[in-house]
Amino acid sequence: MGKNYIDIENDRGETLRYRKHANGRGLIANGAKVHPTALVEAGAYVEPGVQVAAGAHIGRGAWIEREAVIGPNVEIAPHAHVGSGAAIGPRAKIGVRAFVGAHAHVAGGSLIRDDENIADGEHVATDQRGLRLAA
Repeated sequence: MGKNYIDIENDRGETLRYRKHANGRGLIANGAKVHPTALVEAGAYVEPGVQVAAGAHIGRGAWIEREAVIGPNVEIAPHAHVGSGAAIGPRAKIGVRAFVGAHAHVAGGSLIRDDENIADGEHVATDQRGLRLAA
């Protein structure tokens, strides 16, 4: 039986310890809180201070930066990037290779399409087709 964690040095020279999430084998940093029913696929990274709610699905190769909040039943597609301090509302869907900037907010039920970029601090609400709603 192999070890259930890995140590990685970040850009600032700090060593962070990641454990493999039981549901999907994605890497969860110490200090992150991921609900046991969330699926974090292998190759995904969840940084310290992140909160991932029940039923969320984080795809292979996705990166969730420090202090982000992922709501219940959120779907984050492979290779998406959620910036530090960002908040993703319940049942939102983040597309493949989409980027959600630092401290951005995506409203519950929104669809962020593949390869779409949400700017730092931006507040976004869309309909189920991904069309932006008036603020």
